[in-house]
Amino acid sequence: MKARVGAVKIRRARHKEAELLSELAFRSKAVWGYDEAFMRACRDDLRLSPADLVRDHVFVIGADGSIVGFYRLRDAGWVALLADLFVAPEMIGRGYGKRLWQHAVRTARRFGYHRIEVHSDPHAEGFYLAMGAEREGEVVSTVFADRRLPRLTCHLTSST
Repeated sequence: MKARVGAVKIRRARHKEAELLSELAFRSKAVWGYDEAFMRACRDDLRLSPADLVRDHVFVIGADGSIVGFYRLRDAGWVALLADLFVAPEMIGRGYGKRLWQHAVRTARRFGYHRIEVHSDPHAEGFYLAMGAEREGEVVSTVFADRRLPRLTCHLTSST
């Protein structure tokens, strides 16, 4: 039975969910067809600690009692860095990512940020552009020094 997007709940992540969210991020990243060596190299970068869940703004989206996605905003001054936004592979395309993005925008506004910056996986760039972000350049990957990632920005105006 398909989970209905209207029946979802978004809440703060609990520190005991760090391992579960790390695995969800890893499974979601793999959906792009990266090879095993690439995924191994990304493992630590995709890992969340209980401290991350306390320090950052981390929210999960659930359906039928299960976590199907999450996002994490990190404080970077007047900017909120969207460090993570992942949806379980079997739930991609059902609107969970959009709901998480919209919640992240509201959260960033509530905490007084002027914009959200995303260092996007190249495969996810289209999603963020569709959500209203704009490409403003590139950044070097935190995992591979020779890999460039799209740097996207969403200015937090009343229209976003």
